[in-house]
Amino acid sequence: MNDQSVARDWQLNIDADLVLRGQGADPAMLLTRHPTPRGPRWAANDHFLAELFDLRMLLAMQREDLRPFVEHTTTPDLVNGSFLAPLEMTHEVWLVRNPDRLAAPQRPALFFKSIGWRAVGQQHPIRIRADSARHVPEPCVTLIVNQRQEVVGYTLGNDVTACDLGDLPQAKIYDGACALGPALQLMDDDILPVLSITLEVVRETRSVLRGEAVLSVDQPQVADWIAWLYREMSFPHGAFLMLGVPLAFPADFTLHHGDRVTIASGVLVLENTVA
Repeated sequence: MNDQSVARDWQLNIDADLVLRGQGADPAMLLTRHPTPRGPRWAANDHFLAELFDLRMLLAMQREDLRPFVEHTTTPDLVNGSFLAPLEMTHEVWLVRNPDRLAAPQRPALFFKSIGWRAVGQQHPIRIRADSARHVPEPCVTLIVNQRQEVVGYTLGNDVTACDLGDLPQAKIYDGACALGPALQLMDDDILPVLSITLEVVRETRSVLRGEAVLSVDQPQVADWIAWLYREMSFPHGAFLMLGVPLAFPADFTLHHGDRVTIASGVLVLENTVA
């Protein structure tokens, strides 16, 4: 499948979502990032935004101003091409490990996952470490948080993990271990919807792993995680917070080179191949 066919398939998903929501509701606003001859460029619902648009600028605003600002900067130019990870190079991606099993009632287990330039996007390769024998793709819902600690949207994530390295940082932090995308779905309030997440790993032509789970978290819990993340640390351009989806892997499962990993929820489908 080439990049243009990927873009066309995803366009169909967006259109279906707009129809399902009906004419009386605000349509979903999906932000994507794409390579162009003049450098990376953002788009909203398949229309390029102004060339000077920068997500860091958007995440300095309060949530209620985001949609009007994006609408104001939208151009008539249609997107045609592949995807980049939907964040800026200097953004930080953090992880709440096992959100349903926190390290202590008062303090969640928060871990650094990736800097923006190391994260990969839709259809870009993920990696397994040469010095590790077992790797799993852990599906995540990734929250986009502005500088005011408001959740303004979410995307999908793949937290590739070298299981046999235990709790060492290198188990989760290395090139190709963090995939995000394909789009940021903006939210108009702070209530994260209940999301059904599916994970599938295809090896050659055969599905070797498939699982499904539901992620449901309440707003006070999310606000508490974010408050802990922002405690003693500044995020002037916002932050990304991955929430792991509770899926169990067979003890003998590991990713292989060439595996195609697909994580899906609603209109969002993130697909990456293991390099």
